[in-house]
Amino acid sequence: MTEDDWLADRFEEHREHLSAVAYRMLGSAGDAEDAVQEAWIRLSRSDSSTVENLGGWLTTVVARIALDMLRSRTARPEEAVAEVPVKAQANGTSDTSQPEEAIMIADTLGPAMLVVLDTLSPAERIAFVLHDMFAVPFEDIAPIVGRSPAATRQLASRARHRVQGADPEAAVDHSRAQRTVAAFLAASRSGEFGALLKLLDPNVVLTADADAVRVGASELVRGSQAVAETFAGRARAAQLALINGQPGLVWASGGKARVVFGFTVAEDKITAIELLANSTTLDELDLVLLNE
Repeated sequence: MTEDDWLADRFEEHREHLSAVAYRMLGSAGDAEDAVQEAWIRLSRSDSSTVENLGGWLTTVVARIALDMLRSRTARPEEAVAEVPVKAQANGTSDTSQPEEAIMIADTLGPAMLVVLDTLSPAERIAFVLHDMFAVPFEDIAPIVGRSPAATRQLASRARHRVQGADPEAAVDHSRAQRTVAAFLAASRSGEFGALLKLLDPNVVLTADADAVRVGASELVRGSQAVAETFAGRARAAQLALINGQPGLVWASGGKARVVFGFTVAEDKITAIELLANSTTLDELDLVLLNE
């Protein structure tokens, strides 16, 4: 047996587990297979003799690939849930801190729950899937998502609470909310006052933190008329984004987010907009720019 054949056999021993991990992260069997195949390519080009724990190494590689795919993907949850789930397989490790609900999710992840997972930010989803479903320690997840172990624990905790308390039917509204925010951005850029009014709830409230006020924002604006006047013809430099998994807008300069626009959307109407410019607050947000 050649060295290449031996390495291929070792990889095949882990393929089922890697496919399960990738599917949980990506919600698409096709994307999961692409991620696993990319992991094989990276393994075949690496010096495997230096890898002590091949299963752990491959899981990390698949997670990094999946995170990149999630961050580059424009969220389309209605497409991601159309495939049959892959049966999960444990990785042989244990974590007594796993909630019972998370263990059940690992075994019963169906189309409705995939919709819920699609409302998580990429970093939240990676942290939740790796820790709660596959018992990967936070210390190993932290370098993947670029956070400290403590911050990674918070990501998973936030995701866990959202998953356990989520209504799958309500999660479907996530894509509708994103379309509403995208329409608001387009109307704001073009100065279509009437279009802005149609998207805003009559009692919409616009608020801004102290740092946003210091750079010219109003601390409080009430009513659709006043809010539409505030945004008409503006927001040209803003970009559609996911903010902790929720649709919103980001204004960035020099490759760094300067102002975040958080939206609350109900029944296709914007009921609240929050402007955040505090640098500490922005650093704690998981921001993913979306293709428009």
